[in-house]
Amino acid sequence: MTSWESAENILCIRLDTIGDVLMTTPAIRAVKLSHPRRRITLLTSSAGTAVASLVPEIDEVIVYDAPWLKATAPRLNSIPEYEMAQYLRSLKFDGAVIFTVYSQNPLPSAFVCYLADIPLRLAHCHENPYQLLTDWVKDPEPENFVRHEVQRQLDLVGTIGCNTDEKRLSLHVPEKALAVVDDILQKLGIDQQRPLVVVHPGATAASRRYPPEKFALVVRTLVMEMGMQVIFTGTESEQELVAEIQRMIIAADAIANLTDNLSAKSASFHSLVGCLKLSELAALLQLSSLLISNNTGPVHIAAAVGTPVVDLYALTNPQHTPWSIPHRVLFHDVPCKYCYKSICPEGHHQCLDLVTPESVVNAACELLGVCGAKLRLKR
Repeated sequence: MTSWESAENILCIRLDTIGDVLMTTPAIRAVKLSHPRRRITLLTSSAGTAVASLVPEIDEVIVYDAPWLKATAPRLNSIPEYEMAQYLRSLKFDGAVIFTVYSQNPLPSAFVCYLADIPLRLAHCHENPYQLLTDWVKDPEPENFVRHEVQRQLDLVGTIGCNTDEKRLSLHVPEKALAVVDDILQKLGIDQQRPLVVVHPGATAASRRYPPEKFALVVRTLVMEMGMQVIFTGTESEQELVAEIQRMIIAADAIANLTDNLSAKSASFHSLVGCLKLSELAALLQLSSLLISNNTGPVHIAAAVGTPVVDLYALTNPQHTPWSIPHRVLFHDVPCKYCYKSICPEGHHQCLDLVTPESVVNAACELLGVCGAKLRLKR
């Protein structure tokens, strides 16, 4: 009979996106290191697979966009679930660990694993799963308490004897990506003796976006008044957002009659929106002094490479703050917090809108003072 102690071929399931996969990596490490011959396959979404390839503890990745995940688009041509179960059966896994946030139901994933004849199946679950899980951890969240997402998953695998003292997020930045970004920074004229701040103003959920006009005030202050260098990042679809922020910065200086300084100072903020692969974004964050971002994937990439973060934290979920790095989490407390909504149900966005640009600048300066102002060329 298979036991977790002897299981060597393990399927880990995390069907969410980049940040969720990264916050699961300490638990995956604990599973991997608990057996000398253990092999880890991650079943994850199309979005999650981009970062999974950079995680050393993961041996193989299977892409699966599950229809029971919120971010999955309606299917046109897809592999039915029974075909996925047949494929997983062919890989002869000894056990499956299903990682979820407490608002997700693990039972669809458990059922696929059951159909795949995976003998050991572990997950948090609120309701009795009966035969779908061989190892059921009754979910205590949110009724009894709420944990950080990283700790939640570490606690889950701890129930089967998988533990680790190394609880950092796991991500390896390829040397090729570092070289590419090094070259980009040189061509942009980045001065290694001055702070380099990455600003990521986008987010998939509207409820997690700090207002662009306030991002503009933050960046203008950092560049024009404090002599810092700023690089904007984002996806292709966020190019107009960043262009709008840049126009606001330039307009503010024109109004303030600072146009004489503008030509020199404007060279200190640049956009790499839509220009970087994920590995290159990780390299940029590793080479930077600080990240200022909405609470989205780059926050967790920065945490994984050890770069401090100012996290503009919409109070949609309390579990996803930066893990194990110097950081400042900025928000305005509101009665409607922890709504778990992608669109503000109250329509006022006050948990972010009432965060002042001054507080963001002050948080950035505090972290740069603690962590050093020079560009950190880590290898």
